[in-house]
Amino acid sequence: MKEITVQELKELQDSGADFQLIDVREPHEYDFCNLNGELIPQGDIPDSVDKIDRNKKVVVYCRSGARSGNMIQWLERNHKFENLYNLKGGILAWAREIDPSMPTY
Repeated sequence: MKEITVQELKELQDSGADFQLIDVREPHEYDFCNLNGELIPQGDIPDSVDKIDRNKKVVVYCRSGARSGNMIQWLERNHKFENLYNLKGGILAWAREIDPSMPTY
């Protein structure tokens, strides 16, 4: 599984790169803090595969990187995705290393 660090994600955002950012947490988690990604809770992924772009880099994240990693492995195994990147450390790493003002839980 490919990974991307929070620093690399910040560089992607700052550069204006064309990529998709997907948050696989639950709506109440997204409401608490988020990276302005598209919310597709992990339980909805099987019915939302068509919402995931196959033609550009897709960064998937959750709180710590575990759920997003599991979803990436599932998508690669069952739907042959090759353009997915797990955000290493999830939103907790973002809050710790990029935006210390972000609330965490």
